[in-house]
Amino acid sequence: MTEKRQPFRAEVSRLLDIVVHSLYSEKEIFLRELISNASDACDKLRYEALTQPELISEGSSFKISIVADPKARTLTVTDNGIGMSRDDLIENLGTIAQSGTAAFLEQLNSSQKSDMTLIGQFGVGFYAAFMVAQMVEVKSRKAGSSEAWCWRSDGKGEFAVEEDNKSGNGTEVIIYLKQSEDEFLNEDRLRSIVNRHSDHIAIPIMVGNSETPANRASALWLRNKNEITADQYKEFYHHVARTFEEPALTVHWKAEGKIEYTGLLFAPGVKPFDLFDPKRKHGVKLYVKRVFITDEAEGLVPPYLRFMRGIIDSEDLPLNLSREMLQHNPMLAKIRQGIIRRVLGDLNKFSENKETYAKFWDNFGAVIKEGLYEDLEHREELLKIVRCRSTYGESATSLAEYVSRMKEGQEAIYYINGDNAETLSRSPHLEGFKARGIEVLLLTDQVDDFWPGAVIEFEGKKFKSATRAGQDLEKIKPTNDADKKSEKDSSPMEGDLVSLMTLLKTILGDSIKDVRKSERLTDSAVCLSSDEGDIDIHLERFLKQHNQIRTPSLRIMEVNPRHPLVKLLAEKAGEDGASGKLSDIAWLLLDQAKLMDGENIGDPLEFNRRLSKVLVKAVG
Repeated sequence: MTEKRQPFRAEVSRLLDIVVHSLYSEKEIFLRELISNASDACDKLRYEALTQPELISEGSSFKISIVADPKARTLTVTDNGIGMSRDDLIENLGTIAQSGTAAFLEQLNSSQKSDMTLIGQFGVGFYAAFMVAQMVEVKSRKAGSSEAWCWRSDGKGEFAVEEDNKSGNGTEVIIYLKQSEDEFLNEDRLRSIVNRHSDHIAIPIMVGNSETPANRASALWLRNKNEITADQYKEFYHHVARTFEEPALTVHWKAEGKIEYTGLLFAPGVKPFDLFDPKRKHGVKLYVKRVFITDEAEGLVPPYLRFMRGIIDSEDLPLNLSREMLQHNPMLAKIRQGIIRRVLGDLNKFSENKETYAKFWDNFGAVIKEGLYEDLEHREELLKIVRCRSTYGESATSLAEYVSRMKEGQEAIYYINGDNAETLSRSPHLEGFKARGIEVLLLTDQVDDFWPGAVIEFEGKKFKSATRAGQDLEKIKPTNDADKKSEKDSSPMEGDLVSLMTLLKTILGDSIKDVRKSERLTDSAVCLSSDEGDIDIHLERFLKQHNQIRTPSLRIMEVNPRHPLVKLLAEKAGEDGASGKLSDIAWLLLDQAKLMDGENIGDPLEFNRRLSKVLVKAVG
């Protein structure tokens, strides 16, 4: 029975055009992708056969074969792995919604079209075959099934699926080569590609009629580190991560003792597209005695290290371990602890290379900081590798470096939260800190709203938000003569200032919690701050946006006694009818403070009316 032709999803059609015409710089990459798919298929069948041994014929062994037929101008890649059903072929080759095609194309629109590092993030390497093919056939029979199917497409918008007479489980990918692609009919050329890109594959790859594998067919992660080249590590990373860029970090170790296992993990060189997916799945595959078990072992890697890619191979876990039993297995918990210690230790060493580590931290710092909030046991190690922007300079700083620069009399690590570091650095909340040369961390990731309160302190120094009221800045002297002079500048008489603060509190009423004299302000007239024990301003805004709180906290209005406007207002505060005269100005000061914190003012029309009224009086 022949099935009618079906259209690709619109996104897939666009993707095929991009792949064929602009994405890959090396056409030979298509063969690596097909070999990786074949290897995965064999791994999956090996695992399924642990509980269903009848799926594998007695005496058979896994292998991948590559056969070129110069007369037919075809190149065929065959495996005896798990195979695919009709629905699998349509789902895996006709659509790639699971791989995030729409997101991929959106990313391409905002970046260089030739950036081939992007395609691997979306699991679409199979389509690279159309760079060299005028047509592709995929014949497959799923293990345990009596039916075989053939998927066929020229990559120009449609595909067809029909029944086939393929014998034996597995998949054949038949590439009908374009006239200009004769090099892929040469067996020596094919062997060199296998040797370069797929030597690490742990399944024999046979080219032509040769009885000798073109690859070593041994698990790379079990080899001695001294025997593995940087290129071999890189190609293995390309295989397990399905990506094309260089890894930022390679972590390879063998744990011996009560529990034996081998780990080969990589930190990616670019940020995966699903890094902030709510499911927070990791990218590490679990093997037992070189048999693939699962890539969904929830307890294997903590969520804050979910960006890591690679393999863990255990000698002690049982081969018949089900995915459901994994999360309750005590051995897996110990392996997890070993992974965390090793990765965090290597990241700490990696951080010594400041420039390279800075790029890594830009990609994954927001995820790692989740561990500060969630993982009390490893918090100390995590704090060592944390990097933050600050008012000290352009480069991110470590917490240890921050502490080493603390001023005499400074007792806390100060930070401020917001959406943009440059905007934060100009916040009025930081005026007093700048005057005294006090460094403030500029925290802009969502997780930054949570972890400082959970961590509490570092090296005996407490974390304290710069938006809190009552900062003890008077204990620290200003750093330059101008600021020292400003401290001595005349302020309103204490009685006048008290009258002004009382008047502001009366006018603004329940819109604020209190009015206080500010120690932090040097240039601005007023600002809003959180009282000790109240929720931080930026965190409250985040929770409000997500409907986690309904009634916002009242803020403290701080007034700068040395500001010219405050001095004038203080002089008039004791006059008869001052409440009526200064009412509009009081509300304008409150709206001004809100705007400086990036908050919305309550009533824009009323703000405009008050501003116009005050300006008319000033001009008149």
